[in-house]
Amino acid sequence: MNRVERIVRASWFPYVTPFVTFVALTYVAGLWPGAAHLWYAAKTVVVGAMLVAFRRRYPELGWGGSVANWVIGLVAGTLALVIWVAPEDLLAPLMLGESTGFDPHAFGLTGGALVGVIAVRLFGASVVVPVMEELFWRSFLMRFLIDSNFERVALGTFRLLSFAVVVGAFGIEHHRWVVGVAAGLIYGGLLVWRRDLFTCILAHGVTNLGRGLYVLKTQQWTFW
Repeated sequence: MNRVERIVRASWFPYVTPFVTFVALTYVAGLWPGAAHLWYAAKTVVVGAMLVAFRRRYPELGWGGSVANWVIGLVAGTLALVIWVAPEDLLAPLMLGESTGFDPHAFGLTGGALVGVIAVRLFGASVVVPVMEELFWRSFLMRFLIDSNFERVALGTFRLLSFAVVVGAFGIEHHRWVVGVAAGLIYGGLLVWRRDLFTCILAHGVTNLGRGLYVLKTQQWTFW
């Protein structure tokens, strides 16, 4: 087995690679803001394809296991959504840099093309991103910070340092970092409580889908 094969077969590879790819494509997209819709579609397709290709290497993925997990995930995701959109004016001085958000009308598209851009954005944000991020942040990194052989650590194991680092890093990943930290606390708390990653993915997806619908309704593009 050569070096490349060893890396691809490493336990961390399917967790880290989609996340790093998404971040890298997000950075590249920032260099061409006029084509942001095309770059978002590209990273949604590429990262989505990676997640599908690696699906057999995610033993923690499932469908919630119980009605209670579904209900809890829906409620937690809605709570995170309310926190996310409510305190905009109060948090403005604490935001990291400037953000113009994503305005689907800014690319000169109409009709089916405009609908397509909006649909891809909603799908990417509410399906691809929650799966990718929960696998990276709470399934991989939260356990990796406890033991580099992270598969030996039970999903949802709580250690204050690993929990705090993941919550903080997840918050800083977002322009609105305070509400990002709050959402990270909710999703991380869910994992510790329920020991089920799907509940976190569901909550994350509900938050992102609700935020997208809220943005389309209010046209407050900075939330997107």
